Amino acid sequence: MNEVAGRRARSGGGASRRAERTAVSFETARFIQRNIPNFEILNEEALQIIEWNAETVLEEIGVNFVENPTALQRWREAGADVQGERVHIPRGLARKLISTAPKTYTQHARNPERNVEVGGRNLVLAPVYGPPFVRDMEGGRRYATLEDFRNFVKLGYMSKWLHHSGGTVCEPTDIPVNKRHLDMLLAHMTLSDKPFMGSVTEPSRAQDSVDMASILFGKDFVQQNTVMTSLININSPMVFDGIMMGALEVFAANNQASIVSPFIVGGAMAPVTVAGTLTQVLAEILAGVSYSQLVRPGSPVIAGAFVTSIDMNSGAPTFGTPEAAHITYGAGQLVRRLGLPYRSGGSFCGSKLPDAQAAYETANSLNMALLAGVNFMLHACGWLEGGLVSSYEKFVMDADQLGTLHHLAQGIQVDTNGQAMDAIREVGPGGHYLGCSHTQANFKSAFWRSELLDYKPFETWAEEGSRDTQTLAAERVKKQLADYQPPAIDDGVREALEAFVANRKAEMPDAFI
Repeated sequence: MNEVAGRRARSGGGASRRAERTAVSFETARFIQRNIPNFEILNEEALQIIEWNAETVLEEIGVNFVENPTALQRWREAGADVQGERVHIPRGLARKLISTAPKTYTQHARNPERNVEVGGRNLVLAPVYGPPFVRDMEGGRRYATLEDFRNFVKLGYMSKWLHHSGGTVCEPTDIPVNKRHLDMLLAHMTLSDKPFMGSVTEPSRAQDSVDMASILFGKDFVQQNTVMTSLININSPMVFDGIMMGALEVFAANNQASIVSPFIVGGAMAPVTVAGTLTQVLAEILAGVSYSQLVRPGSPVIAGAFVTSIDMNSGAPTFGTPEAAHITYGAGQLVRRLGLPYRSGGSFCGSKLPDAQAAYETANSLNMALLAGVNFMLHACGWLEGGLVSSYEKFVMDADQLGTLHHLAQGIQVDTNGQAMDAIREVGPGGHYLGCSHTQANFKSAFWRSELLDYKPFETWAEEGSRDTQTLAAERVKKQLADYQPPAIDDGVREALEAFVANRKAEMPDAFI
């Protein structure tokens, strides 16, 4: 019996063990393991040019570490030239520091069957992150609440093709800013047993995340294993603020993973050219990832690239564009050469509704990320309106379509069964394959099947109300929330988590800014 299981058994007793045996557990597919090649868009000369230019940026131009004297001192001791808050990193130093970061790592879930392996040929899918608004067919667009947040955690838990519970799946605006992270963490820890993300909006909230994870998993387990993968954004161009870096410092010091990710709107926060943007992305990755290793060598970290283009007429971000695809493909090549896991992609779209625009842009973005070699995909389902909205209907629409990524990644089987020579011999010229032995043996698993889209004859579709995809998705949302049953959790652990949340809230006044 491992340390976590042993602690739960001792604290929960027979009632908890009986609950675990009788609890309903929803099926979750294992994280994707690619059997297809990555798409590589840059040749060796282009890669070397971009790599050289990125290190030139770090050495000659430098990056800003603002409101963080500890970070500046770390850089001085590492050999960087620090002038005020500007850090000039000598050529080769960042790459040397990055060499201690692991190529892959395991993020543990409280249900070990749902652990994920990040890096290598793997792809882990996590839901939308950060929108302050939600939308559904009945209520329209509105500010998100804690009830919405809990609903999305439940939908994520019940989604077969989603491997990760995510982080801020929507921003619960009815809870004080300084306390809402506690409710969000509690929801992830109790309403789902998939892996989850910690809070990064203030270093003390990152520490709350570590403390709550220590209650859930055990303090020693957390220090020896990674149980959170959290998002640390860079203020592009080339600014590392004290809040984000402070959260990174907490997670790295406690052996928890951070996604170091530039947040770039091309033409506004980076050059309009693909090569120029890739140069800036790589420079920011090199600086951010190497800093995590200054905090704790060997701490797990993911190199991220969130990149979109801009509509030069309106200034609005655009998604699913060829330029974003070029950057995502190119960043994947650069990150693999660093030997790091790669985060990018998602169900990106600029549409206000889960309509044809949303579907086109999302499909382009999802397939691009699969082929780009992404290892951790945040925003894999639910994203709407350029990331301002978490959509109930689009969440289940996207979550259904993630199944296609699993099947595409399997590649083509050419074993005896895959060759199907026995079927071809059995049927012969002019026959059909519907009743042959090979079809009968394979029909249940031969083709991926949507659990949402309508393939019925026109007459049946009309008789059932001529429902479009958004209507079908709304019905699926209601059914999944009605069918939801929480995963078993030790009563003592749940009570300890609830007590921690209550005590932390009591220690500080409400703040809404």
